[in-house]
Amino acid sequence: MTRTRASAKKAGADFERRQADWLAHRLNDDRIDRRVKTGAKDRGDIGGVRVPGGRVVIECKNTATMSLPAWLREAEVERGNDDAVIGVVMHKKRGTTDPAEQYVTMSAEMFARLIELGLVAS
Repeated sequence: MTRTRASAKKAGADFERRQADWLAHRLNDDRIDRRVKTGAKDRGDIGGVRVPGGRVVIECKNTATMSLPAWLREAEVERGNDDAVIGVVMHKKRGTTDPAEQYVTMSAEMFARLIELGLVAS
């Protein structure tokens, strides 16, 4: 079956909802939720994620064609829009719907920031 614009939007919204619900449960934080779309000043797809020092922007992608460079640029713009300290892309792993098995990609700069914040052992 060919994916239409409507089916792609639904798949994306469903992925965002599953990931936000899983992350809120996993981190025991009811502030984490799927964000309302805000147009040109988009601040990511999942909000309420916090680390010491600030917010985390999560841009979600559920598509068969990976475009990591463009997705990371988008996450960086949204990180700036939200005045967040970290921006990442959470993207669909083909063959599974388990939220815990999906991928998270970030730039080396974001990884270094996590280490500086003491969230990853160096």
